[in-house]
Amino acid sequence: MKRIDWNALNEPTATLYEKGRSALSDSELLSIIAQIEVPLAQRIFADCNYQISELARMGASNLLKYEGMGIAKASAIISALELGRRRKMEPPVKKVIVHSSASVFHYFKPFLQDEVVEHFYILLMKRNNEIMRHIKISSGGTSGTVADPKLIFKHALDHLASSIILVHNHPSGNLKPSEQDRRLTTRLKEVGKFLEVPVLDHVIFTDIAYFSFADEGLI
Repeated sequence: MKRIDWNALNEPTATLYEKGRSALSDSELLSIIAQIEVPLAQRIFADCNYQISELARMGASNLLKYEGMGIAKASAIISALELGRRRKMEPPVKKVIVHSSASVFHYFKPFLQDEVVEHFYILLMKRNNEIMRHIKISSGGTSGTVADPKLIFKHALDHLASSIILVHNHPSGNLKPSEQDRRLTTRLKEVGKFLEVPVLDHVIFTDIAYFSFADEGLI
């Protein structure tokens, strides 16, 4: 992680890092976005009746009337407000709940179908079995890939996952887990138990079917 020079930060930016974004006033947020002094940001908001919606309608020509406001700073304000507008237009992200190994198989079809080399993924799960995200751990050849336990659980801990599911594909179409697959699954299961991030399943993917360690009572 990059070391922060706290002495070089202005007050709003220091507050952002120390207390979080919710601790900042609208004027302080504007000062960070546009890299302007807080008094100037306060003056701009006062002219907008302290309404973000009015600020959004202000436009570059009006912003450039303020002393100390250049085109780059005005552009930063306009761009930030436009991003906020577009966020409101985004459809809600569909939650994916894993109900069974079949759910995992269908989830990974867009990522693993027709692949000619092996890929190893993990699914990071919330407590209610909702998928937080999937992460590719490695890619290899036609007969194997490396799955580093340290890297797997680093991702799980960094994202505060409640549990994980392992997934890798067999381009050959062979559903039978190799001895290496079995040993890795056992090892990761033990590490997960120690870290309180249980491994719920290990799914081997092929284009037409799958093998689930959980379904077979192997995990």
